[in-house]
Amino acid sequence: MPVLSAGAGLHETLALLTSQLHPDANHKQDMVFLKEVFSEKSLGYLMKIHEKLRQYERQSPAPLLHSASSLAEDVADELQNGPMSSEEKELLQLLTSPHVKAVISVHDTVAQKNFDPILPPLPDDLEDDLEEESVKIVRLVKNKEPLGATIRRDETTGAVIVARIMRGGAADRSGLVHVGDELREVNSVSIVHKRPDEISQLLSQSQGSITLKIIPAIKEEDRLKESKVYMRALFDYVPTEDKATPCQEAGLPFSRGDILQVVSQDDPTWWQAKRVGDSNLRAGLIPSKQFQERRLAHRIKMGTLQPPKSPRKHLYDQGCDGGGYILTQNACSSYGNRSALPFTQLWCPLAHPAHVTLSVSAPAGLHPSLPRPLHPVAVSSNAPAPSVHPLFPLLAFPTEDCDCEGYVNGQYVAGLRRSFRLSRKDRRGSPSDTLPQEPGEPEFVTYEEVTRYQQNPNEQPRLVVLIGSLGAKINELKQKVIAEDPHRYGVAVPHTTRPKKSHEKEGVEYHFVSKQAFDADVQNNKFIEHGEYKENQYGTSMEAIQSVQSKNKMCLVDVQPEALKTLRTAEFKPYVIFVRPQIPEARGQHSGGDQGRLTDEEIEEIRQSALQIDQQHGHLLDRVLVKGDTASASAELQCILDRLEREAFWVPVSWVRS
Repeated sequence: MPVLSAGAGLHETLALLTSQLHPDANHKQDMVFLKEVFSEKSLGYLMKIHEKLRQYERQSPAPLLHSASSLAEDVADELQNGPMSSEEKELLQLLTSPHVKAVISVHDTVAQKNFDPILPPLPDDLEDDLEEESVKIVRLVKNKEPLGATIRRDETTGAVIVARIMRGGAADRSGLVHVGDELREVNSVSIVHKRPDEISQLLSQSQGSITLKIIPAIKEEDRLKESKVYMRALFDYVPTEDKATPCQEAGLPFSRGDILQVVSQDDPTWWQAKRVGDSNLRAGLIPSKQFQERRLAHRIKMGTLQPPKSPRKHLYDQGCDGGGYILTQNACSSYGNRSALPFTQLWCPLAHPAHVTLSVSAPAGLHPSLPRPLHPVAVSSNAPAPSVHPLFPLLAFPTEDCDCEGYVNGQYVAGLRRSFRLSRKDRRGSPSDTLPQEPGEPEFVTYEEVTRYQQNPNEQPRLVVLIGSLGAKINELKQKVIAEDPHRYGVAVPHTTRPKKSHEKEGVEYHFVSKQAFDADVQNNKFIEHGEYKENQYGTSMEAIQSVQSKNKMCLVDVQPEALKTLRTAEFKPYVIFVRPQIPEARGQHSGGDQGRLTDEEIEEIRQSALQIDQQHGHLLDRVLVKGDTASASAELQCILDRLEREAFWVPVSWVRS
């Protein structure tokens, strides 16, 4: 009889048995049946599969990744976020093809060892005394990374319960540990009577692999697909300084402006998120929007936090149709030429606190409209200047240079203006002059849902909004950029009630309208900003901006920061650039770049102006441009505008959703 080798498999054994079968007179039919069974091709194939699986078990290969599907999705998303080469397009096509997805899914099933059959549920009438407590032994392979789970002690039973699974961590990737599971042992060490800090130490000391004895939760919910919600952080967060966080080590620090991918909102108090662009695959805890707003409101109520400032709200809440605010020439000066500020009236909003803008710009420099009619505020020139909680108390107040030529390099640029400041030494008044704050619902800035957006060739160009702090002279910057390429960039032509001069043309320097027509446009909320200068009214309308964009030009406007809420719409999709001057050290007198020589007092005013804009409106800014000299700043601005047309940027999701 032939002898099998020691390494012979089941398939060879079956073939040998078939050849050794001989007919037996007493069991002839049985022998024929057995021979037919052994000769069946399907049985032979099954034996070959069995052999391959035995070889696999002897080799014991460890999967590099338990969730390749998530990695493939992340790679596909990353490829779609930017321009792709031909190789990247081919890779994206492969990763999104059904067959490759199926192969990756099978890989994950094998890696996670999800081989157990799905059994039918137990009958409802099963007696309690027949029920048994199931125990699951889970072995996780990890490096020096944390387990990626938090625990809590059940106050009623004293059991140690898995409280949270961090997305992307070792526990999450395994798919074997779930929220609500009861933890009994760690590496064969019972934790029933151990303190939480002792359990955490056991878990953290385990390197390479860790074995857990778990009693599964009574009801295990299916693992949720990773969320694709992206949020722009509008505040700074340091987990180690947050006493409310359930686990400081699991917290995710971030800065204002960071883009966060929120991967889980299961917990209404603490979300799980990743920083976009971060190489760390493990998610961290961040306060949810609702929780952050709730505790900010509590801190304001307790007096430990100042409420968000709404300087324009004080004005209209007090009633704006009385008195007059006349700025005299000796109350104002400018950097460099010390020109006077010839305002006769300012305008403040009568209602609508959320979209308030105080129009302090003179003629041609005025922009965007207010959502409510404005009423003049007048003050006697002999009276001390009232303290009205301005957004930036010493910030530039603009004025029109009526005799200036609006031409740069042979090109006429409408809407040019100079910037001035209100000198501290001439601002009289005391803290007692401040207006009381009207109680109201504060507006908290926490997160803003965003998405990637790239301008299509057939879409109108995005609006570019320039916000300048004291001494920035953004008008010079705007002039230079527009003059270099007037066919690509433009400014909105302002409206005015002033009579047209002999050398002026309708729609070039200004749109000349009657006072009645101007007032009607104010009532219809057509202006973004408007004001009065030498008994003539000036303003820039929405239609003026739309007119520039209809010519496929990128419209550049510089406005007061309060106007941003009006302009931040899906129609304009504004890109907001904060221009602040380069601030030298405050010692004696220093060169201020384009500003000339600056004193310590002026330097401090510039610094405070920039700081106040950043604190109160920084969450609305897309870019900060530090202006040293006009030439280098205009080159940087030009580079920003070029990228704006070619690259994708994060914008509020409401701007792209129909």
